[in-house]
Amino acid sequence: MTTVDSATLLIEGPWQHRFVSANGARFHVAVAGPDDRDAPLVVLLHAVPQFWWAWRTQIPALADAGYRVAAMDVRGTGGSDKPPHGYDVPTLAADVAGVVRSLGSSDAVVVGNGTGGTIAWAMAALHREVTRAIAVLSAPHPLDAQSRPWTALRPSAVRRLAYLQLPSLPERALARGDLAQQLLAEWGGGPWLDRATERAYVEALRVPFAAHSQLEQVRWLARSVPRPDGRRYLERLRGTRPLPVLQMHGSRDGLVSPHRAAPSRSTAALIGRDHRFELVPGAGHFLPEQAPETVTRTLLDWLSAVAPVS
Repeated sequence: MTTVDSATLLIEGPWQHRFVSANGARFHVAVAGPDDRDAPLVVLLHAVPQFWWAWRTQIPALADAGYRVAAMDVRGTGGSDKPPHGYDVPTLAADVAGVVRSLGSSDAVVVGNGTGGTIAWAMAALHREVTRAIAVLSAPHPLDAQSRPWTALRPSAVRRLAYLQLPSLPERALARGDLAQQLLAEWGGGPWLDRATERAYVEALRVPFAAHSQLEQVRWLARSVPRPDGRRYLERLRGTRPLPVLQMHGSRDGLVSPHRAAPSRSTAALIGRDHRFELVPGAGHFLPEQAPETVTRTLLDWLSAVAPVS
């Protein structure tokens, strides 16, 4: 098994690749849209075990509609830095806030899928000053996820996430490719990837330190629950001020049960009334790719209300 240079993940298309400094690290973003800082900025955050490429359908569509778009490799992924620490959600959210400022914008609409959606929820609480609105795909609110973890997750997902807590073994399995294929299929509700795209995700996990970094995101979500840092994070989430929220969830999501994806009554009170929930029939966890037309159409319709283009 050979390692992969992250430069091979800078795939060509109707976008440009940029590297920006934020929060003490360097981040890769694929950017598109008008070169106008007055145009609304939309930041796209991928899920584990993916990288920015997951948003390849939405990037040009949003740009054509007049939005500045930045699909970001989160810390530890793709072309972004992979330091040995900083994979807790508060740090990942601070990364996104820093990228927004480094791109010259005062605020942004943050759109996240899976673990990227968890970061988007955190942006609403921890970095409200740079967050205009959030769209969350395939991720229940973290307060609900922590209060009812065993009923929110699919039974097969509970077993898989327990395995991911082990040291070293999951990293090696991800880099080999077999675990990545299993996660994409299981959480996606069944086989759905073409071979070329699957190979791109496996190669991204063979970039040095990428497999470990992605797993550290997942591990922190579980291990932080009884710790002071996890309790502080949840307490800060309880201080969320309402803002526009779009939430989408696939009916075949293999990680989070769709009937547990919508906010509980107490969480809904924090989110506020400007909340829209869409169930996507026949789609799994990776909505930007499994239901690209639906995601693009719904995003554009929602964005026209919360961040209209001048």
